[in-house]
Amino acid sequence: MIQFIKSLFPKKLKKFVKKKVLKKGYVHKPVHIASLTKDEFTLNATIAYNKYGGYCTPYSAQKESVVQEILKGNVYEPETIQYIIDNCSDGDVVQAGAYFGDFLPGIAKHISKNAQVWTFEPSKEYYRCAQITILINDLANVNLFQVGLGAEKSQVQLQIETEDGRRLGGASRIIDSKSGKFVPINIETLDSMIPENRNISILQLDLEGFEIPALKGAINTIKRCKPILILEILSHNDILSNDWFKQNILSLGYEITGKVHNNTIVKIQHNK
Repeated sequence: MIQFIKSLFPKKLKKFVKKKVLKKGYVHKPVHIASLTKDEFTLNATIAYNKYGGYCTPYSAQKESVVQEILKGNVYEPETIQYIIDNCSDGDVVQAGAYFGDFLPGIAKHISKNAQVWTFEPSKEYYRCAQITILINDLANVNLFQVGLGAEKSQVQLQIETEDGRRLGGASRIIDSKSGKFVPINIETLDSMIPENRNISILQLDLEGFEIPALKGAINTIKRCKPILILEILSHNDILSNDWFKQNILSLGYEITGKVHNNTIVKIQHNK
């Protein structure tokens, strides 16, 4: 049977796949047959699939590891997604930033029937990609907002490109700098976005160093719901040693209980 399947593929195609994809370890951007005039309304993206569903991946982040994994049909951070599925119980999940929706199909398709996902993406390009990812998978339980999360309602600058022209993709960040390319984004507090009648069981933040401001704007929700916190902690942004974090989060009874991928799990141990 295997030999029969192999016989269906031309030798030239097999050589191309081995040379261009398997050997180099990443998937190339498809070659356009027809030229496309780009403007502010044109979304340059491609659709890819893995076991959880379909994704609208942005060409601007084509070589990023998360996009590469999706293009190869793999799941990015599968253990993080599985941890969220296994531990969200009957509550809602907050996931930020949404990026192009790489976490959304895996989470939204496996949470409780009445639960919802609340997700936030300030970048216009990635927000549009996430919208399409939601539509492809018919995720009626996902609430997507084109805002960033912070300590207060404001408008800030998001760096999307470095001074030397390198696109930051999922590493786009809010920093105090004048070098590179920036776009204005709107910031809202999580407390203002989540209805008080919703119970949040997991709060997952991957905000490229902006986690503390986001937590400050979510403090009432955290006190009300006591969700599990899943936080990406960068080397230059040690959230756990931050005085505000110690005084306002750890003081509630939260403890660091483990890691999943590059994320630190912080939760209240109810059965101690």
